[in-house]
Amino acid sequence: MSSLRLLGICGSLRAASWNRKLMLEAARLFDPAEFTEANLRLPLYDGDLEALGIPPEVRLVADQIRAADAVVITGPEYNKAMSGVLKNALDWISRVPGGVWRDKPVAILSAAAGRAGGERTQMTLRHALSPFRAQVLPGPEVMIAAPEREFDANGRLTGEKPVQLLTELMGDLKRAAG
Repeated sequence: MSSLRLLGICGSLRAASWNRKLMLEAARLFDPAEFTEANLRLPLYDGDLEALGIPPEVRLVADQIRAADAVVITGPEYNKAMSGVLKNALDWISRVPGGVWRDKPVAILSAAAGRAGGERTQMTLRHALSPFRAQVLPGPEVMIAAPEREFDANGRLTGEKPVQLLTELMGDLKRAAG
């Protein structure tokens, strides 16, 4: 299973975001042969722009999803839902022919300052992924509340329970991808 390719998708553009740290921790625990982080700095979805052709940066993300054996998606909670960055990426990717999400094993994670740790992000993301027929793992749910207390200075997750849940989820994702 060491030849697996994992794609990370972070719904926060901030370089030092808690969700990026969580994504990298997930990748470390998954231990793929190859890890790639998708770049979600995409133009806003616009049907007029789409009429000119799918932008190359959108095609690249779709190709990365297609080539990956598994995908891990992390996202903050903005106004009780997934971030606009993440929703915009899903909207664009849905316009690329070929159903790149179909049967793709996907794990969803979240880190948010609120007490639920991004629970609504996960709910809205699961809902948004359902028409794509991805194989979204049902759990264990990894939601990191108060992330400033859960990561050390090196970006490593420190809490026993979050590490246990993330390790279990990445093991399940690896089995689904294998």
